[in-house]
Amino acid sequence: MKFPFFNKLLSLFVVIVLLLFGLGMIEDVVRDRQRYRNEAERSVVQSLAGAQSLVGPMMHRACVESWDQVSGSGKERSVREQRREFILTALPDHLKLRTSALMEERARGLHKVNAYTLKAQVTADWRGLAALQPERTRKDSRLQCGSPILMMAVSDARGIRSAQVAVDGKGLELKPGTFHPVYARGLHASLPASISDTKDEVRAAFDLELVGTRSVSIVPTGNDNDVQMSSSWPHPSFAGRFLPSEREVTDDGFTAQWRVSSLATTAQQDVLAGRRVCPVGSPADDYDTATAYAADVATTQAEHGSPGCADSFSVSFVDPVNPYSLSDRAIKYGVLFIALTFVAVGLFELMKKLRVHPVQYLLVGAALCSFFLLLVSLSEHLSFGLSYALAASACVLLLAYYASHILGGLRQGLPFGLGIALLYGMLYVLLQLEQTALVVGSIALFLVLGTVMVLTRKVNWYELAGRSQRNGNEQTNTNTNTNTQGASA
Repeated sequence: MKFPFFNKLLSLFVVIVLLLFGLGMIEDVVRDRQRYRNEAERSVVQSLAGAQSLVGPMMHRACVESWDQVSGSGKERSVREQRREFILTALPDHLKLRTSALMEERARGLHKVNAYTLKAQVTADWRGLAALQPERTRKDSRLQCGSPILMMAVSDARGIRSAQVAVDGKGLELKPGTFHPVYARGLHASLPASISDTKDEVRAAFDLELVGTRSVSIVPTGNDNDVQMSSSWPHPSFAGRFLPSEREVTDDGFTAQWRVSSLATTAQQDVLAGRRVCPVGSPADDYDTATAYAADVATTQAEHGSPGCADSFSVSFVDPVNPYSLSDRAIKYGVLFIALTFVAVGLFELMKKLRVHPVQYLLVGAALCSFFLLLVSLSEHLSFGLSYALAASACVLLLAYYASHILGGLRQGLPFGLGIALLYGMLYVLLQLEQTALVVGSIALFLVLGTVMVLTRKVNWYELAGRSQRNGNEQTNTNTNTNTQGASA
């Protein structure tokens, strides 16, 4: 071995490649477990109900305008009836919602899914129903209109547990469906035909109990919209076109209020144009569900010629401690862990003039990789914080014990173990941070690099390489003399 220093660097490069391959396999395991979790969530959605969106209340009325089309003259004269079908829609002038969401955990095997029961009191006021009065497009046409329908649309009607409605204080019978061409899922009540002629104020009050998962979205269909929501879930994610004008989030839950004017939104025009409520704040890891929903939206929009999405706002009941997403983030720091640990071992080897074999580097790196696998497996049964503490403690003890032997004693092994413990502590802090993780990680890496540069500022690397080469030659000569003496004997 003429160049033992460079041969060792090559060996360490091979070791790092093997460890990167191991980290990649562990990352595949995490993604597989994440996929199983998504499948469990989809199973709950298929059996219970999905993310809910509320559109309405609103009134609509189906009308037909017909007229006679005359063609030809004399004996060839013919009369054909022409028809135009259209829907008249009356959106409320004032919309008021008071909702509360009670969280319920549903599980499939090891995986838990956030479900909720939404209790909503919805009040809608119309100052008049002139929008339900049809207008002729031809003077000689005939108009026929059905009875007005009061409807409330939801995205997944399976979640409806109970509902009641009263119009001007009088209870009406609710029936499934809406008879609307786009917002077909929900419930409706038939109104007397005479109500469309009224010029007085009309008030409709709904009491609705709705079950769903993940999130709830609301379309502000009124001229003035006043929406208030409360829940015991302490980790809401507000999304959509409008954030709450007032909100309070505590450890016991949250309350939020939206005040939206029709001057600030196109929701009314979107509903009249038949635009669907598109997914808002879909989980990034649930790609299949979001893709399927988006395809359904695109199909409906193509059929009705209404591209785009209706303005809405939503609340997602997110789980901030997703063990798989946190584990995936931790694995991304695995390469940095291995590099810093190898640097630490190399510094001990350099400063104490020790010799550490590449196989020993490989075992140290394997112990670091096993931490991530332990973290994923434990976090499926325990809280993430406890799982992290157990996995990190086991790896720190193992590495400190092993380092005390390869580095020549307990005095070297303990500082090495403390350094590994500090790395795990820093990683946990980075995982808990969201907005400042990059800056904290950059500063910590800079400090580590600065420490290494200060400790090695007086090292003559050329002399180190030459000394390693001389030691290698001396070892080769010693082995040769030993073999020669053995042959002579």
